[in-house]
Amino acid sequence: MSAVPILQPGVGEIPGDHYVRATPETVLWGRLPCAADTAVLELASGETVTFDTVSHEGILDDQGKDPAAYFAAHGVAPEQVLDDAIEIAASVSRDVMADGPHVVVGPVHVRGAHPGDLLKITVEALAPRVPYGVISNRHGKGALVGELPRGEHNVSVFASVSERDGVLHGTLPVVEGGEPVVAFPLAPFLGTMGVAVAGHERPHSVPPGTHGGNIDINLLVEGTTLFLPVQVEGALAYVGDPHFAQGDGEVALTALEASLRATLRFEVIPADAARAAFGEVTGPLVRTPEYLVPTGMDPDLDAAMRACVRASLSLIGGRWGMDEHLAYAYLSAATDFDISQVVDIVSGVHARIREADFAGVAAVEPVALDAGDEPEGDAA
Repeated sequence: MSAVPILQPGVGEIPGDHYVRATPETVLWGRLPCAADTAVLELASGETVTFDTVSHEGILDDQGKDPAAYFAAHGVAPEQVLDDAIEIAASVSRDVMADGPHVVVGPVHVRGAHPGDLLKITVEALAPRVPYGVISNRHGKGALVGELPRGEHNVSVFASVSERDGVLHGTLPVVEGGEPVVAFPLAPFLGTMGVAVAGHERPHSVPPGTHGGNIDINLLVEGTTLFLPVQVEGALAYVGDPHFAQGDGEVALTALEASLRATLRFEVIPADAARAAFGEVTGPLVRTPEYLVPTGMDPDLDAAMRACVRASLSLIGGRWGMDEHLAYAYLSAATDFDISQVVDIVSGVHARIREADFAGVAAVEPVALDAGDEPEGDAA
């Protein structure tokens, strides 16, 4: 028996208030939604959505654009290849030279969300859809551009999933073709969660930004929250780039990429409530049970680090009223700054600020819009 049940479309538990399958009508391949895109679903603040997400690994052109054949070559049975991955590979258009690799599901319109608000996305559940994934390294990408991969060909490494002591692990061999004796625990998360940008131009799916997108922050596991500044009416939120596991940095180019069924709760934090809780939030902000996690992004990693420090100072000042020079000292003494990734054109850095350190300081919690408070006529 497989360590992971195969979650074909419509099969298995679907816990959300709404369900969005990955179909040619509900996905974009290589681009992110903008204000001109039509929502695939409209929901109230506070409702949950279960999304079937599809990994791009195994369906890309350099892998044959035929997931059934690609995974069969790695010993995967036909019934373990996702039907929606096969359909998307066969029928969704993508410009290989101009577009990114990611399959993005959405967008969804959240009633009552206006520019200036924050969209709160809580990760309720993440279920692996298959018992395998892929890690890739391609020329011109990754931390060691020009060094790896060696030779002229892209390298995609197949990794099977097994259960060890009740915990799912990804497995790899020590040598090509060997037994998968190296094992690392899975920690699934969505690499891409975002809101639509203003205007009529769909952004490339690779670089992250103030809209979120491909932020690749591995802290966003079940039970965590992402806050994003709303840029268009209804937010037009989307998800994709599912991961089974990723190390900070994501140095080879991809993590262990594999399809997930994700259930997320969407809530609107009105602008005034957002400022009262966090000060001015201009980019993605993560919250875990232990940390508040501001972010910094820039093509230059040093500049991304500086941006993250500034965002951290702004957050501490806005939330707890701490003087800037004291907040700077606190960050230096107590806060880890981690590299989210260095492979997505725009590099990312995130800080882990322990909320327990400020337990003695009064702070306001962000209050979400109640569905009953939504203005009449606010629709997609």
